[in-house]
Amino acid sequence: MTSATAHAATAPEAPVLLRSDADGVATLTLNRPQARNALSMALMGALQDQLDAIRADPAVRVVILQGAGPAFCAGHDLKEMRTDPSRAATEAVFRTCARLMLSLTRLPQPVIARVHGIATAAGCQLVATCDLAVCTETARFATPGVQIGLFCSTPMVALSRAVSRKAALEMLLVGEPIDAAEALRIGLVNRVVPEAELDAAVGALATRIAGKARRVLAIGKEAFGRQLEMGLEDAYGYAAEVMTRNMMMADAQEGIDAFLGKRPPRWEP
Repeated sequence: MTSATAHAATAPEAPVLLRSDADGVATLTLNRPQARNALSMALMGALQDQLDAIRADPAVRVVILQGAGPAFCAGHDLKEMRTDPSRAATEAVFRTCARLMLSLTRLPQPVIARVHGIATAAGCQLVATCDLAVCTETARFATPGVQIGLFCSTPMVALSRAVSRKAALEMLLVGEPIDAAEALRIGLVNRVVPEAELDAAVGALATRIAGKARRVLAIGKEAFGRQLEMGLEDAYGYAAEVMTRNMMMADAQEGIDAFLGKRPPRWEP
C-alpha cells in the first residue's frame, strides 16, 4: 500500500474498487474520489464480491479498507438514490448495505480502516464496523442524516456497538462532525497520526497482526463478536468452549512449545 494508491486520480472507466495484496495483507481501496467514495450500488457490489473472495483466501490474514482521493467515504450515493426514489430501489440499497456490513463483521480476517478526510453517514458506519481504525489528525466523522430529514438508522447499528450509548446518541441526534481527537476519546478509532505517518502506522499494525496464526485470528474475531451479544454467564461458558477448542489446535500447541522453547513459532499456512 502506498500513498499514491490511496490518493490516485480516477479515470471515468476506472474500477470503483481496487485491490492489492502483499505479505498476507489485502488492501481494498474505494475508488470514486470524485464522489468522495460514496457507496453506490456498484461500489457496494464490488466490495461485497471482494469480501467473499477474501473470506475463501487462506493467503490473506488482514484486510485494510481505505479511500482514494480527498476522503474516506461520504456515505450512500444520495444522487444515485434520487434517480429512483421508489420503495423497492430504496430497500435494495439498504439491504445491500446491511449484507455488506455483516460480511465485514463476519469476515474471518481482521479489517483495519485507514481513514483520512471525512467519514460520514454510511462512511462512518464503515469505520465503526471495521475491527480497528487508524485516522489522520484532520479526519472528521459524522452521522449527519438528521440534518436532511433522514436519521442515520443503519449507521446507528454499528456506531452504537463501537462507542458508548450517550456518545453514539449525541452524534446521531446532533448530526455535526467530530474531530479525530474526539473519535479517539469515544473509541471510534484506535489511533490518530499525522497524515504523513498514516501509511506507516496502518502498515505496521497490519504487519503485526498478519504475523499471527490465521486460524487463531479467525476464531478470536468470531468469539469476540459472539460473546458481546450474550449475558455474562453465557459469555464465559461460550468463551471456555472456544478456548478448549483453540487449545486442541495445532497452532496453539506450536505456540506454547515455541514459548517454552524460547523460539519463534512456526504457524501452519
